[in-house]
Formats: sequence, structure tokens, C-alpha cells
Amino acid sequence: MTSPSSASAQTDRFVHERLPPPDQWPLFDYSQLPDLHIAPQSNLVEVLFARAMQNGHADRPMLRSDRITLSYADAQDRVKRISQVLVEDFQLVPGNRVLLRGGNSIGMALAWLGVVQAGLVAVATMPLLRAKELGDIIDKARPALALCDATLLDELRIAQTQGSVLPNVVPFNLMNAPGSMAVLSAQKDGIFTPCPTSSDDIALMAFTSGTTGKPKAAVHTHRDVLAACEAWPRHVLRAAPSDIVMGSPPLAFTFGLGGMLIFPMWAGASVYYPSIGYTPEAMVELLKQTGATICYTAPTFYRQMAVFAKQHGVPDLRLCVSAGESLPDATRQLWKDATGIEIIDGIGATEMFHIFISSRPDEVRRGAIGKAVPGYSAKVVDDEGQEVPRGDIGRLAVIGPTGCRYLDDERQRKYVKGGWNFPGDAFKQDADGYFFYQARDDDMIITSGYNVSGPEVEDALLKHPAVAECGVVGVANEERGMIVKAFVVLKPKQTGDEAMVKALQDHVKAMLAPFKYPRQVEFTAQLPRTETGKLQRFKLRQP
Repeated sequence: MTSPSSASAQTDRFVHERLPPPDQWPLFDYSQLPDLHIAPQSNLVEVLFARAMQNGHADRPMLRSDRITLSYADAQDRVKRISQVLVEDFQLVPGNRVLLRGGNSIGMALAWLGVVQAGLVAVATMPLLRAKELGDIIDKARPALALCDATLLDELRIAQTQGSVLPNVVPFNLMNAPGSMAVLSAQKDGIFTPCPTSSDDIALMAFTSGTTGKPKAAVHTHRDVLAACEAWPRHVLRAAPSDIVMGSPPLAFTFGLGGMLIFPMWAGASVYYPSIGYTPEAMVELLKQTGATICYTAPTFYRQMAVFAKQHGVPDLRLCVSAGESLPDATRQLWKDATGIEIIDGIGATEMFHIFISSRPDEVRRGAIGKAVPGYSAKVVDDEGQEVPRGDIGRLAVIGPTGCRYLDDERQRKYVKGGWNFPGDAFKQDADGYFFYQARDDDMIITSGYNVSGPEVEDALLKHPAVAECGVVGVANEERGMIVKAFVVLKPKQTGDEAMVKALQDHVKAMLAPFKYPRQVEFTAQLPRTETGKLQRFKLRQP
């Protein structure tokens, strides 16, 4: 039996060699986390399991499904066996990339942990990606191996035939198939020494979810993820070992990876992964059946679930987290009316790993996302990087224990300036330090000299009883420079005619300054969204 340190003196420096030059890195500020202690040699997965065992959680549930429940000790044994397969059978060395393809499941979670524990770089991909998109990721990340849910193999095989170099593809959830991870790992003894990684070694490569077009690969170290555990989860979420977590964000998305795996492990809590896809009604039913206490999902889903939550109840639910896109106040109030629960809003970024602005339920201010999470500093600045007066709109700049490092990408210069991270969002901040989201930088609509926030108009439209969903963008106009255009999905039995257009315009005029009303309204059956639920406004702007 072999450990990574003795298997080979070789280390794959592919990712390290393609990081941006140090002068383009953000400043990593740990000063606001006085209790943060990360050893120079730290393996993220080893630390998470050691913490659980030291806190007496070995026999507590960690991973749940409708078929099986694994304790922390059970999960640790399976993760070690997976690491053994990767190192002993496939001879992978620290720094090799491993592509992961699967939905939220116990198998996917164990595979991710096994990869990182072995000192490898996890490259998780969204389940709905097609062959071309997978090919782009493979060509950029150069993985030595792919671990794939058996039901998702087809597109990966097509990517291989189209020229993407991927030496090995291993299904991780075929129980009786020779060569599958389930069979290979069952043959191991589970005696494995986690790779003695440096805390500054790379743990994961996360591809952006595509709200602005071409994806980028954000790189995070073992230190980054451990530091993130001491920020938002500790100071805002405050999960307990008794918590059961459920939600829809994919593990391939850092919002999901943190909320649906890493942060529950940090707290000694458990996660429930359903074997079927979510619908709003099914999610409410599962929340009730499983006794889930924490829910993660996107604003659109909370809005759709509200009617079912009010009808059926969710008696054990105590914390609800929203991120990934702007949370309209109308949706927050609808959910609170249905459940009595104040949604924890948050803004994060793949480049920052997770949430950096948020507020606890008892500190919520209507319309605001929240304040800078302990561990982070944030400010609103002008185009020259100077902080603007409170109440003025500007660009958000953030600094803290995590930050953006793209793999081999010129856009690093745009995201990091003077040590600060610029996530690409327009905000304003009030005198008490609360941040109010306005739009993406490129979603701010300037019409006849006025700044109009697309999400603000969306929030107003969502308060109309005929509107199910909407997206608001600016479109070019010769007279005004830009005008406000709304794409609207109506509720069943509503008619998208001229009378409805006028009704919606009058509704917005009654709620907001007259210059903010949508001068164009287009009715559509659905809105373009990423797999994580984000509205893709760049697609709405396309002719």
C-alpha cells in the first residue's frame, strides 16, 4: 500500500506554473480572523475529518440519501479507499487534475473528497454541460483522469472523440461493473495517509458559471477553503452538528460546494442528497420528510416554493440561504409570509470561493444584501478606485482571506486591481454599512443620463400578481442612449397583450421613478438561466 508522498517524488506543477504573476494577485488579508490558524502543511480534507473526529462526530450522520446514510467514520473510510485507487491504480501524483462530472449525490461528494485528499486538483463540472463545453474545460485544465456519474458518460465520451485529450474515464457509481470506482475502491483496505500538501497547494479549479459568456477557471488553495470556513459559516450561518442541510446548488458550483459539503463538514452537520431532481413542490415535501433545518437555493426557487411551503409547512426548517443572483425584496417577503423565516441573502463569487457580504436574519435590512462578512472588507468605488460617498452608486471592491487567481487568463487584470477584487457588481452603501445591490457593472442601464438598476425594476414587476418571472436589461436607443426592456414570464391564464403591457408599465411607474419603467415589454415562455439558476442577462441583450 502506498501513500502519495512515497509513490513518487514527482509533483505536477501545471496549475502553479499558469497562475498569474504575483503582482497581479489580490492581497490576502487574514487580519480580521484572529482565531484562524492554518498550518503551513495542511490538507483540506484531512483537516475537515480530523476536526469532526476530535469533536466526537465519528458516529454522527454526515451524508444522507433515501437509500443510505454514512457516518463521518464511514465516509472517511470510503474517501481513503478512493484516494488509494487514484494513487495506487492510476499512479496519479500531487497536482494532477481530476475532472468530476455528476449531480449532487453521495458518490459525487466522496469522489471530490477523495481527489483532494490525495493531493490532486478537483475540477468539478456542471451536469448539464454538453460535449463542446466539456471539451473546452478539458483542453484548459488538462485532467489526467475523469470520475463521472454513469448516467452522464455520453457527453464526456463525445468530447473525447472530438479531440479533447482525457486519458481515463472512470464511472464512480456502478456497483458491479469492473473498472468502476465503486468496485475498485471496495478492493482497497482504507489504510491511506493523506497527501502532505502545503496549505498553498491547489485544491480545486472552479469554472465560472457563465453569466457573462466565456467561462474562466478560478483556482483555490487548501488555505483558501479553510479560511472561508472561518468567515461566513462561522459568523453568519452558525450551523450546528444537529443540522440537516438540503438544497439545489450543484457541488460543481462553489456556492454548492461550500454550502452542500464543506461547511456542513466544518460544523459536524449532515447533508441530504435526493436521488431525484427537484421541483418546487418536491423540494418542499423533501424538506418536510427529511427534517431538513438548512436550505440553500436561488431566489427563483424560493418564490416558486412559497405557495407549497405555506400549504404543507416546513416545521423543522430554521435557516434559508439565497445566493447566485439578486434576491428581490418581493421574494424575501413572500417566503417570510409563507414560512416565518427571514432569508439569509448573500453575494459571493466563484473567484472568492463563497459569500463575502451577508447578514444574519436578525440583522436584515430590507432591500440590502447585508454588510461585509467578518474576515472581509468591502467598499464602493468610482472608476479610479476612490471610495464614493455613502448612497452613491459605484463598483464593489472586496478584500479578505480569499481572492481571485485565474488560470492563464488575461482577465485577471480586470478582476484584481491594487490588491482588491472587483467582482463586477454595481452597489451603493448606506451610512450603517449595509450594501445594496444595483446590477452587474454591465447591467446598469443608463437612460437619458439616469442610472437604472435592472434588478430594481425586476423587483417591482414581480410584485404584480400576473408576473411569474422577469428579466430586465438595457437596449440601445437613438434618442435616449438606452431604454429599459423587460422580458416577462406570465402566470398561467394571463394574456400577454397590449393591455398587459400597459398594466405592467403603469404598475412600475406607480412604484418607482417614472424614468425607470420598461418602455419595451416582451412576453416569453421562459428566461435563459445557468444550471445554478442565475439569470443570463447577456443572452437577453443579444438580438
